[in-house]
Amino acid sequence: MAEQLNRCWRVCATALCFSSFGLGGLLLRVLVFPALHLLVRQECQRVRLARWLIRGSFRGFVALMHGLGVMHYETRGLEKLQRRGLLILANHPSLIDVVLLMAFVEHADCIVKASLARNPFTRGPVRAAGFVCNDSGAGLVGDCIASLRAGSNLIIFPEGTRTPACGPMRLQRGAANVAVRGGLDVTPVRIRVSPPTLGKGGKWWHVPTRRALFTIDVGDDIPVGRFAHPGGNAPLAARRLTEHLEAHFSMERPRAA
Repeated sequence: MAEQLNRCWRVCATALCFSSFGLGGLLLRVLVFPALHLLVRQECQRVRLARWLIRGSFRGFVALMHGLGVMHYETRGLEKLQRRGLLILANHPSLIDVVLLMAFVEHADCIVKASLARNPFTRGPVRAAGFVCNDSGAGLVGDCIASLRAGSNLIIFPEGTRTPACGPMRLQRGAANVAVRGGLDVTPVRIRVSPPTLGKGGKWWHVPTRRALFTIDVGDDIPVGRFAHPGGNAPLAARRLTEHLEAHFSMERPRAA
């Protein structure tokens, strides 16, 4: 009985957290960002304020989840993210990874799906903050490099989707192409969740019996020059960097049965 009550409470608390997240996004779109657009004429300043507001709201969401006992977290090497122009590449074990990272990273930019720019709950924040949209096709790499050159800290999940619970990890090469073509070192962030929750294929109401621990481990910068090819072969350099990142993020992951 006690276990059933605990699970019921955790499901209700998780539902409350996500409902608050959706409502907060809607209020930002309907009330806050229209006012910001009217009051702040300079686009660069408006983007900066919008990102500051989004970071604050994400920190509030993380604090709510922590306070209700849905999750708790530990960080290691977080001081390495207190710089500008970082290309932050992370694995993606859970639904809320981007929220966690953007709650801790100042001047954060990220690549968002085109569908989020049309979603009524998220399009206001996405447009106001000037996030990179993945519908730009061939210009996506250039948009990412331009964001980094402007001093933003760009967060990318190279898998393009959440990490499978086990088995081999496969990264797409788009993030490595940004690093190679921009001559940008990589700041790797490994995220672990124990027990697993909000993972690929899972439902939000499939909560573990105890609160999940999210560990955010910021590694040392990976020099992109280490993977350069003497002949200037950018695709080969991107492939080498991608393979290195796959090995880095696969550490301490369960193997396929």
